[in-house]
Amino acid sequence: MNRHQQILSVAKKTIETEGQAILNLIDLLDDEFAQAVEYLFESQGRVIVTGIGKSANIATKIVATLNSTGTPAIFMHAADAIHGDLGTILENDTVICISKSGNTPEIKVLVPLIKAIGNKLIGITSNRESFLGQQADYVLHAFAEKEACPNNLAPTTSTTAQLVMGDALAIALLDLRGFSSKDFAKFHPGGSLGKKLYLRVSDLTSLNEKPQVSPDTDVKKVIVEISEKMLGVTAVVENDTIVGIITDGDLRRMLTKTDSFAGLTAREIMTQNPKIIENDAMAVEAMELMDTHGITQLLAAENGRYSGVVHIHNLTKEGII
Repeated sequence: MNRHQQILSVAKKTIETEGQAILNLIDLLDDEFAQAVEYLFESQGRVIVTGIGKSANIATKIVATLNSTGTPAIFMHAADAIHGDLGTILENDTVICISKSGNTPEIKVLVPLIKAIGNKLIGITSNRESFLGQQADYVLHAFAEKEACPNNLAPTTSTTAQLVMGDALAIALLDLRGFSSKDFAKFHPGGSLGKKLYLRVSDLTSLNEKPQVSPDTDVKKVIVEISEKMLGVTAVVENDTIVGIITDGDLRRMLTKTDSFAGLTAREIMTQNPKIIENDAMAVEAMELMDTHGITQLLAAENGRYSGVVHIHNLTKEGII
């Protein structure tokens, strides 16, 4: 076996090992998991997620997922908690403690302190019989038989199992809350993902010039309008209503059919019944319409009246494409 084959073999074995561990979690989901989700759903407080070592790294990701899906959450490092950060926990908060073994020294110190305060404790552990497993009010059994590491030492499969169990918890809560794409957009206003959820056609048309000519406009003026507005297109408008569209392509085709365009008007070269999108439609709908019809510009209308142009460059610039 050459080096590349060896590398691929190890990588595939890692994915296979972790993938099987994830699938095994399905059989570990029980009524206790459902009870924990219901308790968090009914809770008036926040979720405090804690752990140590690699489990602490997983805790920060679970916190991010909970926050972005409507469940307020805060990360608290287990080592810092027993040195002053325990004050992070408020009366109605629920603590999720993550530990593969459930028996680390920090966990054995922290868990009794949480219980003494009176907050509910959810444990995510590979070992139900551990100290954490015995002390937690609810146990989410993230069992991992072995690590993907050939020495069975580096946290790999176990942390993947913890992460997946945290995702299952977050998404179950999301489902109970009826958390919609609009709700998601409130927490993700930046980036391409957020923009796909809230950016509308009107947000894009406002960035562009508004090229338009009447049906009787002569072709020379049509060319000037398209050139000055720099969108490669103009709407043909009559009584504020779109009756046609003229693109750079229409002009090129016109030149192949005639030696002289003197006397020609917009009406004679325009494409009738162009694709039109409503001004309040989502920008992602404009992208889908362009993709379906193989076009790079769309005319927009509001209550039947021409309102502007959406260009594929707008979608690219905003990260929609």
